[in-house]
Amino acid sequence: MTITKDDVITALRDCYDPCCRDRGISVVDMGLIEDVTITGRRVDIEIVLTSGWCPSVSILHKMMKERVEQCDGVDSVEVQVVWDPAWTMERLSDSARAKLTLPMDELIPYREKRLAAQEGG
Repeated sequence: MTITKDDVITALRDCYDPCCRDRGISVVDMGLIEDVTITGRRVDIEIVLTSGWCPSVSILHKMMKERVEQCDGVDSVEVQVVWDPAWTMERLSDSARAKLTLPMDELIPYREKRLAAQEGG
């Protein structure tokens, strides 16, 4: 069986940045995947990080490598961080953007309570 780029992207949808796992946002929807190159049975994945000091880079690297290695037609996987282009919010999928939007209607009562406390104190 020959692995395709679409197969790799599908597999990577099972991988989550630890910061967004609770919201069900995959590394694909986060826009972390810069490129996927397949040479025979070898898969090379280039990723961008949301910040240069991302503490989850080793977890992401291991998770993506192990998941893609499970695919038929794959013998080896290399994951590499690239710094150009930089990650920006524009890389988020529409579904990720919706999941990361702050629920203002839920936050307003907290703001009002804080303001009331400042006025009274």
